[in-house]
Amino acid sequence: MSVERWVFGYGSLMWRPGFEFVERRPATLYGRRRAFCIYSVHHRGTYERPGLVLGLAPGGATRGAAYRIAEAAWPEVYAYLREREQPTETYVEASRPVRLAGGRDVETLVFLSDTAHPQWAGALSLERQAELISGATGLSGPNIDYLRDLVAHLAAEGVRDAGMESLLARVEAIVAQE
Repeated sequence: MSVERWVFGYGSLMWRPGFEFVERRPATLYGRRRAFCIYSVHHRGTYERPGLVLGLAPGGATRGAAYRIAEAAWPEVYAYLREREQPTETYVEASRPVRLAGGRDVETLVFLSDTAHPQWAGALSLERQAELISGATGLSGPNIDYLRDLVAHLAAEGVRDAGMESLLARVEAIVAQE
């Protein structure tokens, strides 16, 4: 019997996975919440002007997407994910169960926030998050674009995240004043 390989995405992996998959299903991870809790000095900021990217902070639950990967493709997908998700080793790779739409639980590869890493931002105020996001740009573009993509793609998936919507409204207000 072969082992099923699954990957859980809660941010840009939801709308831009960048790897081959056999199946994509809505899924919920319990015990972690989606948060802008990682200082970005690579993709959405620099060391001089850090931005923020998503992480899975302790507590709550996160609706995202689970991808089933063909066993033959796993080594390539895993290598891709390591390169994409770990440029500064800010996440801890873990195996965690998620509940797929329909009720089935599967083990997934998930990248959890490393609360001991120097880039861990923790629980910043909405105002501080907005300040960081509004002016940061990294190798993957402006930080605000990442937040806009997140809110738009969550809405397209039928996921309402009032916290992320409030953050976007605050960031856009700051940008409009500049």
